[in-house]
Amino acid sequence: MTDTDEHGRPEPPIDGDELRTLAGFLDYQRATLAWKCRGLDGSGLTATVGASTMTLGGLIKHLAYVEDDWFTFRLLGRERSAPWNTVDWAADYDWDWHSAADDKPEQLFALWDEAVGRSRANLAEALADSGLSRPVDRPWRDGRAPSVRWVLTHMIEEYARHNGHADILRESVDGSTGE
Repeated sequence: MTDTDEHGRPEPPIDGDELRTLAGFLDYQRATLAWKCRGLDGSGLTATVGASTMTLGGLIKHLAYVEDDWFTFRLLGRERSAPWNTVDWAADYDWDWHSAADDKPEQLFALWDEAVGRSRANLAEALADSGLSRPVDRPWRDGRAPSVRWVLTHMIEEYARHNGHADILRESVDGSTGE
């Protein structure tokens, strides 16, 4: 059984092997995003701070995209699914960020929850194949193929960086603070 903190986040194992530790920290970061966005309506999810156009809704949609990009498109080499396969990314590189303003909160949370669920299933599939050292099926343009270990570490970094943004955005919405 996993211990959770006062915000419902699963505590990463303090004595886990490499996989359990990496997956534990990724799940902790995912749960931090959920905590920072919990209970907000459309107005709260579209609030900005200062000159930035970043929103919590944009963060949710962006991280749903990043989950699918790394754990489906890159890791398993599968084609992108909707809505990602309908976007002209060359014309609008930041579509995931700003299109979130057109989505209802329940749509954003469902998109992200589904992406996280697919990521977990795809990670399990990849690990069964060759473990943490397994290279992604879709390498970078220069031919390098990061390992599952690298993808997990990158995803922890991606969430941690954006959770810092989420801290500031959430505080601007209703004064909520913490970590």
